[in-house]
Amino acid sequence: MIFRQLFDSVSGTYSYLLASRRGGEALIIDPVLEKVERYLQLVNELDLRLVKAVDTHLHADHITGLGALRDRTHCVTVMGEQTKADVVSMRLADGDKLGIEGLALDVIYTPGHTDDSYSFILPDRVFTGDTLLIRGTGRTDFQNGDPRQQYESIFGRLLKLPDETLIFPAHDYKGETVSTIGEEKAFNPRLQVKSVDEYVNIMNNLNLSNPKMMDVAVPANMRVGLHQDDIASRGWAVSAEQALALVGRPDVALIDLREQSERERYGVIPGAIHLPYARLQENIAAGGMLHELAKSTSKQLLFYCAFGERSAMAVQAAQDVGISSARHIQGGLDAWRKASGPLAR
Repeated sequence: MIFRQLFDSVSGTYSYLLASRRGGEALIIDPVLEKVERYLQLVNELDLRLVKAVDTHLHADHITGLGALRDRTHCVTVMGEQTKADVVSMRLADGDKLGIEGLALDVIYTPGHTDDSYSFILPDRVFTGDTLLIRGTGRTDFQNGDPRQQYESIFGRLLKLPDETLIFPAHDYKGETVSTIGEEKAFNPRLQVKSVDEYVNIMNNLNLSNPKMMDVAVPANMRVGLHQDDIASRGWAVSAEQALALVGRPDVALIDLREQSERERYGVIPGAIHLPYARLQENIAAGGMLHELAKSTSKQLLFYCAFGERSAMAVQAAQDVGISSARHIQGGLDAWRKASGPLAR
């Protein structure tokens, strides 16, 4: 495994680059907008391909790099299903796997700092976001934070991991880079409590000032999604209601860009061909399945994903290589379900 811990000194944010060597697929956790060029330089130096960018929660102290990384690399943007951020093209739930080639992180919902906080676990380490910090815990006084939920997330879940598990948080303001579950059990002052009520009392009386960038960062991080209206304005999108009349027609090939785990969890539109977004470039290149399908038939290629982000990028990429019949379902499966479109499992 390739592992790099990267630091933004302005916001005290740690970002983490992980990769498997074989195919060069990589993901990054909690990227900061101002550091995007550095991330891309490192990805290039290590001969990697960024396929996923992940935020542990909606950040209030910096602007996320998810949108910029998506624009530069066409990577999939990932957060928990509770998030209000529009940039997210894949939403995870408790018990899911966050995967790239050669790596699979267990996904656990750890609310309390915010209501959309998640942690990600590998066999020897855990990425805790702002839920559990080194010798501290994330504040619980905004973004629907809840000290009781945080107590359960920490004591009921994270501290149940083996003592030797390495802890990599999203922030540190004292220069600490890593800890372990055992260390935090023994030395984290906020964990030396005898009851949930004692913990709640501590968290409710911190009297912290708001993060300096909160008024800027939170609204910005909620609205960094791909502007699907731009794709629609070029005539490359159909609404879910319009798609209801197209699906099943012999002149339409419906393409599901989601991962298999998403298909199993949320169902599929009947008749769809499964071609995951990660394989898009090979499929639209000369000789690729979608390239040959468009070339040899008059079928319209109708892409869809979970929320329309991946499919909008797929349409643009297909149009760029001359596949003029490419369209997508605006809003993705989310819009399809709201339009009462049929689903198969």
